Amino acid sequence: MDSFIPKTVFLTKGVGVHRDKLASFELALRNAGIEKCNLVYVSSILPPEAKIVSREKGLQQLKVGQITFCVIARNESNEPNRLISAAIGIAVPKDRVHYGYLSEHHAFGETAQKSGDYAEDLAATMLATTLGIDFDPSKAWDERKQEYLASGNIFKTMNVCQSAECNKNGLWTTVLAAAVLLP
Repeated sequence: MDSFIPKTVFLTKGVGVHRDKLASFELALRNAGIEKCNLVYVSSILPPEAKIVSREKGLQQLKVGQITFCVIARNESNEPNRLISAAIGIAVPKDRVHYGYLSEHHAFGETAQKSGDYAEDLAATMLATTLGIDFDPSKAWDERKQEYLASGNIFKTMNVCQSAECNKNGLWTTVLAAAVLLP
């Protein structure tokens, strides 16, 4: 059954604007490069030993109509000028036989930096709790990130975030961030 355990992961993001909500989502998928796949949403485990590749390399592996597993953060609004964001955080353990975490975050009124940091923090915190790393949850993300990395158990953390100011004329704006899991 190992064929169901993804071996490759890539991060992507997109934004779409349209008068129809569904069409704005489709345009965001196109902008992210994953519109040609049949997307299956999965929960937030980074498979053991999965290799993280660039967006470009990951997109080259996709085939039209392919069933594609992904973790997606999505947000949308038609409220003029509203700031929206969607982010995926990732936390990779030092020991790659252990699984890591992917997290989704979607927000209103947050910058891409803030949403991305939040998603990254969430993924790292979930991984830290499974690895038994002591940490103070009241500390700022930057401080905890240093503690996590210094523990020697977390190899790296990262995020991808898409934010946008919604269309000033009330068209639907959709943002998405995705971790795409490939065989």
